[in-house]
Amino acid sequence: MITRIDKNAVRQRRHRRVRKLISGTAERPRLSVYKSTKNIYVQFIDDVNGVTLASASTLEQTVKGEVAGKTKTEAAKIVGKIAGERAKEKGIAEVVFDRGGYNYTGRVQAIADGAREAGLEF
Repeated sequence: MITRIDKNAVRQRRHRRVRKLISGTAERPRLSVYKSTKNIYVQFIDDVNGVTLASASTLEQTVKGEVAGKTKTEAAKIVGKIAGERAKEKGIAEVVFDRGGYNYTGRVQAIADGAREAGLEF
């Protein structure tokens, strides 16, 4: 019998492998990305203190109006830009990008581009 590969389990293994190498601090937090089939979520995490400093997602009421009628990639870029602006308000200028085990293409790349447009350094 042919067994189907669990792509999410493979992604989680890849994410754990990458997380061994990267960690966020208060000065340079980790920009963590999670994407579901419909939505995308971004968090700025200080791993030293175990605190989320800022976040954004397509589920927020303020963001929903902006992303209505747009493709998922366009919505991801908007979320990245909003997340970058919120990070700037908190005094965050540089981040460590954590792609969450996803390939750096499509929505994940759009998040990074939007955050760069908002003025964040990677």
